[in-house]
Amino acid sequence: MMQARRRTVRDLRRGNRETLLRALFFGGPASRHELTAQTGLSAATVSNVTADLLADGVIAEAGQVESDGGRPRVLLRVNPDYGYAIGVDVGETHVRVELLDLGMNELARTDYALRPARHDVELVVRHILAGADLVLSEAGVPRERVLGLGVGVPGLVEPGPEAVIHAPTYGWQGVALGTLLRAGTELPLFVDNGAKTMGQAELWFGAGRGASTAAVALVGSGVGLCLVTDGGIYRGASGSAGEWGHMTVAAGGRTCRCGNRGCLEAYAGAEAVLDRYRELVPGEEGEEEPAFAALLADRSPEAGRVLAETVHYLGAGLGTLINLLNPERIVLGGWAGLLLGRRFLPEIREAARAHSLALPYERTGIELGLLGPDAVARGAATLVVDGFLLDSQRALQGV
Repeated sequence: MMQARRRTVRDLRRGNRETLLRALFFGGPASRHELTAQTGLSAATVSNVTADLLADGVIAEAGQVESDGGRPRVLLRVNPDYGYAIGVDVGETHVRVELLDLGMNELARTDYALRPARHDVELVVRHILAGADLVLSEAGVPRERVLGLGVGVPGLVEPGPEAVIHAPTYGWQGVALGTLLRAGTELPLFVDNGAKTMGQAELWFGAGRGASTAAVALVGSGVGLCLVTDGGIYRGASGSAGEWGHMTVAAGGRTCRCGNRGCLEAYAGAEAVLDRYRELVPGEEGEEEPAFAALLADRSPEAGRVLAETVHYLGAGLGTLINLLNPERIVLGGWAGLLLGRRFLPEIREAARAHSLALPYERTGIELGLLGPDAVARGAATLVVDGFLLDSQRALQGV
């Protein structure tokens, strides 16, 4: 029988600090009186902890509001300049690096192009490290004020300091990305699957906000998913939950980049969509994102056939999610998903309805992501911020 861990006074203080910081981060400026009501902590605890947070510079005063007959109440907020987070999106066609403050305001960004057929891990690592240096220099932020470096990557991520990546479509098998990055930086490092980082960003700030049960779909060159249960990300037994793109939608169908046949990604991922179009209309391959946008603008019968098939399979995949998970909300994101959704959202909803049971479909909203193509990098930065909220006393000490 496992023995319960004994909570110390230090644990209690850290927990109270986290509770108040999360209330201010997600709820915005609030008075001590409001924080007492929101958190359930005693007035004395709120007063003591906020005094410590003010002394540490983690929170700051943000004006005053009138009270009912008494003195004006001082509003408190998280100090956006206390620390900074770097978020990185390792995508199929680029490495994007962004610097954000604790108000989640973007201060600087840079992009490095990648060729879809070449994802050399050493090159990706160099881009990440160089990008981190560049955004800090552009924003004039000293490295010691950085809370950490968050990275969203494709494939399966083994938790732990080595952050081992398994991404067959990249040719990455057992790549210890964390080890490679730590050889070039001392910043605290956070690595997760890109669909999950996008999902967390939409859950915190976007179309998933307030949802207890949701599915956030990333449709880019490939297809991924972030599952949300009880307001948090569901990872499964080994952290690989959400490999929706490799769900079979056509038994014995087209070969997927993963090596299997009939995967959703082989029908709804942008790379596969363009491949199907070129089978009908041969042509030179260009950059993926402009080529996909051009396909959506093409009114030819061949383009219409490919896009109709894409909507059909994407809707079937969403219908399966509705039947299997019964989410209250589905968020469609990723650069290709947003392009598809802006033109075909009613048709995608109808295809999902045709492939799901009536009652769960009626109670599931299907919406477009609100954070645009930057959601993966912003979500990677939330990994850093989440660590800060959990233990703000250690965040700037690189522990």
